[in-house]
Amino acid sequence: MIRGLVQGVGFRPFIYRLATARGLHGEVVNRSDGVAVILDCGESLAEQFARDIPVMAPQAAMIRSIEVTKREVGRYECFSILSSRDIDDNITEVSPDIAVCDECLHDIDSDINRIDYPFVNCTSCGPRFSIISSLPYDRVSTSMAPFAMCDNCTAEYNDISDRRFHAQPVACNKCGPVYSMNIDGREIRGIRSILEQMAERLSAGLSVAIKSTGGYNLMCDAFSEEAVSGLRHRKQRDRKPFAVMFRDLSAVRDYCAVSKEEEAALLSWRRPVVILESIRPLAPSVSSGLRTVGAMLPHMPVHHMLFRMIGMPAVVLTSGNLSHEPVITDDTVAAEDLMKVTGCVVSYNRAINNRIDDSVVRIIDGGMAIIRRARGFAPQPVGLARDAEGILAAGAEMKNSLCIGKGSQALPSQYIGDMYNPATYEFYLETFRLYSSLFRFTPSSVACDMHPDYLSSRFADELSRERGLPLTRIQHHHAHAASVIAEHNLSDPVIGVVMDGTGYGLDGNIWGSEFLVTTPGGFERYSHFDYIKMPGGDAAVREPWRMALSCVHKYLGAGYDFRSLRPFRSIDERKISVVSGIIEQGINSPLTCGAGRLFDAVSALLMLCPEQVYDSEAPMLLESAINKNSEEYYPFTAGETVDVGEMFREMVRELDSSDSSSVAVKFHNTIARIIMEVCKLIRRDTGIRTAVLSGGVFQNRFLLGKTAALLRGNGFKIYTNHQVPANDGGISLGQLYLVAERRSLCV
Repeated sequence: MIRGLVQGVGFRPFIYRLATARGLHGEVVNRSDGVAVILDCGESLAEQFARDIPVMAPQAAMIRSIEVTKREVGRYECFSILSSRDIDDNITEVSPDIAVCDECLHDIDSDINRIDYPFVNCTSCGPRFSIISSLPYDRVSTSMAPFAMCDNCTAEYNDISDRRFHAQPVACNKCGPVYSMNIDGREIRGIRSILEQMAERLSAGLSVAIKSTGGYNLMCDAFSEEAVSGLRHRKQRDRKPFAVMFRDLSAVRDYCAVSKEEEAALLSWRRPVVILESIRPLAPSVSSGLRTVGAMLPHMPVHHMLFRMIGMPAVVLTSGNLSHEPVITDDTVAAEDLMKVTGCVVSYNRAINNRIDDSVVRIIDGGMAIIRRARGFAPQPVGLARDAEGILAAGAEMKNSLCIGKGSQALPSQYIGDMYNPATYEFYLETFRLYSSLFRFTPSSVACDMHPDYLSSRFADELSRERGLPLTRIQHHHAHAASVIAEHNLSDPVIGVVMDGTGYGLDGNIWGSEFLVTTPGGFERYSHFDYIKMPGGDAAVREPWRMALSCVHKYLGAGYDFRSLRPFRSIDERKISVVSGIIEQGINSPLTCGAGRLFDAVSALLMLCPEQVYDSEAPMLLESAINKNSEEYYPFTAGETVDVGEMFREMVRELDSSDSSSVAVKFHNTIARIIMEVCKLIRRDTGIRTAVLSGGVFQNRFLLGKTAALLRGNGFKIYTNHQVPANDGGISLGQLYLVAERRSLCV
């Protein structure tokens, strides 16, 4: 019995070819719980066969276990592939969507039935999760069911020697889905005509909405400022960076610095967006002041076909949605909403069963850090050292994902988004229903964040009451730390270093710079940064200058002449007077120790981002300001709390004499030094020498790299997130793991 990601990746044909090449007889069958192989042979041959499977398996396969059992079987005259079987509520893994392979791209030019066919695929590539509706993974259980295979495709599907043997989405120009274009009130058919029209529009500085794997994308010329800024305006997306699809790796290298690890991520079958350092400019509005580019390579045949027709080496390719709403999948909604944005909608007549956005990753400290876990990653499970059956983790409010437990596996959902509007909440409910149905999941317990006003927490509370299920409320930063523990199956106490912006604290304040001693039973808060007033509450997140003013009040005194500081001269005097008043009186000024708020304050002091229009804009601009390396850092005092007063006082003295890069690098170095020193204090008091680092602030490449180097240089073993995001997208995994951990302690 073989378990893991072994369906939808060409696994049965692989087993067939491996067996027949060795003259072995028997059978292979997809079951709801994995792939079963029966070999009519001796024990030694069977064991050798099992050893060869992981070495020779298809690239997208992920084998988690192979169980070899000796038993009596009947005689077999050949080796055959049987029809799929539904065994019980145990389920196998569902393949993520896989980028088109080179052989299929070759078929676009050479296969008589697939010349210019934009949906070419085989057992090694093509749509998977986005089209599936139930298990086992067979054509009838996908959105390809309405497309009856022609004689040629049927022959390929049944030919064991063919690349498309049992490829469920197999199709061609005669029998498969087709694209259509809606433009200027008229419909255009024929892929050549559609691509010609797309190329013409892009060259003219216009934009296009196109249906991709898991939803619609918006596309325009990445080199035309007029095109990019125009798309921003119509999409209602101010300044947040756009992803850019490059023609090929050579084109990426022309505009971005690419390491070996980044190249591997770009070329992988997952085809994520990879955050790279920019070396040549695109249109300024693409990245809006950042020194990075979110680069990706084509992952659908139609992308490759378009680049053959257009002269430009790169196009903007961003999510097809309106600001803050989920990516659109419905063709009718796209025709209504996206036509207003682009004036041109390119669609196809196959349904997207499961909405999924593009994944975003960054190479940090030599490893892959997932920023947004979506296409190519979901619904890949995380293997646990604990039984998690029946646990539903509701996740957080920002960058939400939910997570379910099946046996010893956690199944985090794809990225859902910020739970601020009805459309995103409906996507959340849609995802819960999907995962419950697809993975045959019935919740027996529920976990959620401690914050009572999160929509995800309200959902968990309602579900718990409706079904009479136990509900566990998990502290936000404990869940962050636990997400790393879960990924790496750590069992001993660890130092949990969690740096993020916001999280509901046990003392009623806003936490976010946590040094935790975590054990299987819980956690102890060892230290954190100073509490600082957050004037206006959430308004201080939108306007980082408020946090800068609050820090000046706290560390330089209310009587300090803040007007002598350049950052405050451009702020309306009446607004500053009001904000100063609420700081002094403590009105609507909750206390926060969030590390993200410190980054906001410093970014505002350097006049990089006095007001931010998207999440983490100020910290991202602060990191992007670093253009030199240095080991300098500001003074601080570490203990039960971390006093950064002297850091701010010295920083203020430097504002007029130092450039922003020098201040930015010293600030980052200081945060890394603080983390190292507090970890050393915890090690002194507890003997713990292992640290887990999580939280959205650790998506900062410079900070995590510097912190990791300091900790390792001082004898610590460190672990970070690699399978789920360090931001709040990984919270649900930590919530689920902690409930599973506590349940195991009660057995």
